[in-house]
Amino acid sequence: MVDHLAYTEINSQRIASVETCFGAAGQPLSLPGRVLVGEGILTKECRKKPKPRVFFLFSDILVYGTIMISKVKYSCQHIIPLEDVTTETLDDSGDMKNRWMLKTSKKSFVVCAASYSEREEWISHIKECSSRLLAKTGRRPSTKHAAPWIPDKATDICMRCTKTKFTTLTRRHHCRNCGFVVCQDCSQNKFLIPSLSSKPLRVCSLCHRKLIAEKIDEENKMKRTYKIQREMPEFEPSSDEDSDEERNTEILSNEDFYSSSWSAFHA
Repeated sequence: MVDHLAYTEINSQRIASVETCFGAAGQPLSLPGRVLVGEGILTKECRKKPKPRVFFLFSDILVYGTIMISKVKYSCQHIIPLEDVTTETLDDSGDMKNRWMLKTSKKSFVVCAASYSEREEWISHIKECSSRLLAKTGRRPSTKHAAPWIPDKATDICMRCTKTKFTTLTRRHHCRNCGFVVCQDCSQNKFLIPSLSSKPLRVCSLCHRKLIAEKIDEENKMKRTYKIQREMPEFEPSSDEDSDEERNTEILSNEDFYSSSWSAFHA
């Protein structure tokens, strides 16, 4: 069905309608062969509190944004390539039912659907679209994902030292590596995590020690590899007895060596 909808007028109209809702602040979404597979409202577990967000599943990307006026105006457009998306079903937590997680290398977060069947439908369509993309590109599914941020209200004390209590004056901070809610004293360090940002990010004391150790270990591995390569004996050139034809066959190129939620799916 996705292939059949790719170049139809109804699909073009649907995508144009989404672009109009995001306005000039949003990125263009029309692309040859791209299909709007489904759309709906999911409750996203944000840092402060759960909030409704509008989601659009395309054949190659997942788009979501903030609802200003339903079906009229959306803002804060986010675009996630589907090749980088992995889903995980979660248990219910309090009032948050039908929970599941969207995991990517740059950001992971939890959303809730209006019903069990709606959640399963979202997960099924995302997996199908992602599998189709990976099959076309020959890529493997992503195995490294960013940690989801634990909501502020999940804890009243620092999740590392377990001593500092959060108040209006004592702020909460989030470790960018593990997503834990921590205090200022337990998150004084920063570390460069290339998959998340080109700038050093705030990390908790435990993650900082772990990341430093991993970096040292990686550097030592590179040094050992370099040392082995330097110690390898150099081969003597071929003798004059070799014919030109034999020498030519031995020349190889470098590459030879090395809530009131709703969802509707169109396809």
